[in-house]
Amino acid sequence: MIRIRDEIAADVPARETLLDRCLGERRTAKSSERLREGRLPAEGLALTAELDGEIVGTVRLWHVEANGVPALMLGPLAVKPELQGEGLGKMLMREALWRAACRGHGAVILVGDASYYARFGFDPALTRDLAMPGPVERERFLAIELRDGALDGAHGVLIAAGETAEGVVPLRKAA
Repeated sequence: MIRIRDEIAADVPARETLLDRCLGERRTAKSSERLREGRLPAEGLALTAELDGEIVGTVRLWHVEANGVPALMLGPLAVKPELQGEGLGKMLMREALWRAACRGHGAVILVGDASYYARFGFDPALTRDLAMPGPVERERFLAIELRDGALDGAHGVLIAAGETAEGVVPLRKAA
């Protein structure tokens, strides 16, 4: 039976291996990574899916903001290739969004496959006034409001927010 639980420090090496396997080693060159560098995931929003003691899925959410409007950035979401198509990604997404809403967060932003994320309510129209701190395909830049109007007033380039990881210096914030 698959269990979704909070990520612990001991999960990180297996998580990184899973991410490299699913997303490729160039995953760290993506614009989304600029918002995660030197930061800790949002409290309670780093999740691990485990099957018989093996890490088979992961998702994290990170604090970002635009023009002072807070949001979360989701990613990466990854599922062991042999289990893709079995609904684990959907389980991780629903759990992550539910936990974010329960913690009072208003919106989640991501860069991903629009047809996949539309089933959860993600919409590119909600990011029309936003930009990433690097190149992004507009049709893949999506958001969902967990609370109506949560992205009202958000415009400009997303910047990292939230806690910095100890001993890691974050990149400078975008102007």
